[in-house]
Amino acid sequence: QEHLWAPWRLSYIKSDKSTAPPAAELQWLPDADRGCFICQAVAGKADREALVVDRTDTAIVILNRFPYNNGHLLVAPRFHRARLEQLSTAEQTGLMTEITAMVERIERLMQPEGFNIGLNLGRVAGAGLPGHLHWHIVPRWSGDTSFMPVTAGVNVIPQSLDALWELLTSHGGQP
Repeated sequence: QEHLWAPWRLSYIKSDKSTAPPAAELQWLPDADRGCFICQAVAGKADREALVVDRTDTAIVILNRFPYNNGHLLVAPRFHRARLEQLSTAEQTGLMTEITAMVERIERLMQPEGFNIGLNLGRVAGAGLPGHLHWHIVPRWSGDTSFMPVTAGVNVIPQSLDALWELLTSHGGQP
C-alpha cells in the first residue's frame, strides 16, 4: 500500500477551526450574519488566523480552507449579500477589480498556466455558503490533476495555507 505523507496537515487537524476571534474583538457590519465565516473574517482583526489576504472598501479575499488546488482564493463582498442583484454598482466594480488584482498577484508570485474563476449561485449550483456571494479563483498548472481525485477522492496540495498566506501578503504581494 502506498502512503501519501503530508506532515504539515497535523497542525491543521489539531488546530481550533473557528475563524472568529472572541465576540468582544469583532466589529460587525450592520447586515452581517454572525454564523457566516466570511462575515466573521470581515468583522475580525486577525487576518492571518482568518486567512484574509486582502481587504478593500467593497471586497474581502480569503484563502479557501478546503482548496481544490494550491492558491485557491475566495473573493466576496464585505456586506452579506446572497444575490447578484443585491450588489451595488460600486460593489460589482470593486469585486471585479479585486478578482483582477488577485489573478495578477498569483500570476506574478506563483506562475500558474491558467485559472478557473467562478461563482456558484445557490445551493443546487454548488454554493457551500449560499447566503454570502463569493467567487473562486483557482490557479491551474499542466499536470495538476492526477489520479488522486478520481481514485481516492483526494486532492494533493503542495503548500500549507500558512505558507501561501505569507507569500500572498508579504511585501504587498511583491516577490
